[in-house]
Amino acid sequence: MKIWVDADACPVVIKEILFRAAERTHTETILVANHAMRIPPSKYISRLQVSSGFDVADNEIVKRIAANDLVITGDIPLASEVIDNGAQALNPRGELYTSENIRSLLNVRDFMDTMRSSGVEMGGGPPPLSQSDRQNFANNLDRILAKNK
Repeated sequence: MKIWVDADACPVVIKEILFRAAERTHTETILVANHAMRIPPSKYISRLQVSSGFDVADNEIVKRIAANDLVITGDIPLASEVIDNGAQALNPRGELYTSENIRSLLNVRDFMDTMRSSGVEMGGGPPPLSQSDRQNFANNLDRILAKNK
């Protein structure tokens, strides 16, 4: 099992949790982004820089994942592709995307996108990560890693 991180939008605090988990569990963790980023020196943590462009990082992740890999992303369409390819997807707030919940999440996302496109004000985006979000992410990550070892 490998962990793939959609790193362009992944919060720093979540990356730090991932770095500690990679070292503790000896799990290969790859951060995919279209910009350079610093990562700690580790034989378990690497980065893959892709060119800029719409969904370039997402497409690279989908191309490289294997069944039972884990992808960290807040991107619902990417999570859907990950699930369709037999891998797992976890968002930075700790919500596990599943075949049971991904279709309804895609529907809500598409509805909100349609509303924004038609000029309806939809608010300022998601709230900042809370301490409980961080804890939920860490707990679900630990469960997934324990199950796959």
